[in-house]
Amino acid sequence: MNVSQLARHAGTTADTVRHYTEIGLLKPRRNPTNGYREYSHADLSRLSFSLQARALGFTLQDISTLTAESEAGQSPCQHTRALIEHRLAEVEARISELTQLGARMRSAMDQWATRPDCEPDHEVVCGLIQSWEQGDHG
Repeated sequence: MNVSQLARHAGTTADTVRHYTEIGLLKPRRNPTNGYREYSHADLSRLSFSLQARALGFTLQDISTLTAESEAGQSPCQHTRALIEHRLAEVEARISELTQLGARMRSAMDQWATRPDCEPDHEVVCGLIQSWEQGDHG
């Protein structure tokens, strides 16, 4: 398979295939006649695995590590569990941060709903932001 055929079979873009090849996740052979990359069914399996892992929040470095473990004959499953636990904790922390940001934004919108626009001067850039009272959201 060439780049575009592999991309089509995996449901991704040719740019993704090229990038994954450049970073070593895919290892096509070179056609000796024309020098083009030729991808195997093993490359398709690895690409599909990589796309699934990305959908679960694994980084490309994580995926590279997991595939290297597998190629070395070691089961990467225990490492996979530890990684996803770590990624989930990061996501949950980020969700909490975003929830707090959303509350601050709602507070600002509520405060600004009845305030008039102000003219900028040498000390005031935007009076709305500078007059915002954080209250319990800060």
